[in-house]
Amino acid sequence: MAGLSPQITNLIIILGMMQVAKKIPFDDPQVLNLCRAVYIASNLIILSIYLYIKTVIDKKKDMTTLKYVEPAPMGSSEEGKLVTTTVHAYDVGQLKNLMRSQGMGVLMMGVMHLYFKYTNPLLIQSIIPLKSALESNLAKIHLWAQPAVGDLKRPFKQAAGFMSGLQSGPAQADKKAVEAAERAGRGGVKEE
Repeated sequence: MAGLSPQITNLIIILGMMQVAKKIPFDDPQVLNLCRAVYIASNLIILSIYLYIKTVIDKKKDMTTLKYVEPAPMGSSEEGKLVTTTVHAYDVGQLKNLMRSQGMGVLMMGVMHLYFKYTNPLLIQSIIPLKSALESNLAKIHLWAQPAVGDLKRPFKQAAGFMSGLQSGPAQADKKAVEAAERAGRGGVKEE
């Protein structure tokens, strides 16, 4: 499955796990507790991956200046805002977004499982977020030591998703866009 996009592999995993979940006797308390334990272990592994990436980012402490034009909010008539930051600060911000996203997923799963009594998503949510954490741009750079070129060049391109057509465009880091934003005086405050 190395040549398939992450979205396609996620779909294959979801469809496969839905078939597996039909065969699992979730009414047996031991089986249910085992599924809960797998889900919790998966989230602890994800947290440890993110904490390891944080230590690698802090150890590298790459203070290279990074300038890019952040797109204007959807539906806004104003121009994009110039952001001047460092690679270290950018990576830490991206990692915080990943951790926040994972936390929201755990919260939603908790509501679905504990309040609405859904059990099947426990299996799927034990695999997909772990796969996503290992395939994230920060993991590719800091965990798998891939060079930050192409798709891994900062600022990262937003992954094409279901709602990507409704969102504003990607951040622009090309020299022309940055210089135009500097001349227009939009932003430019260095984030710490």
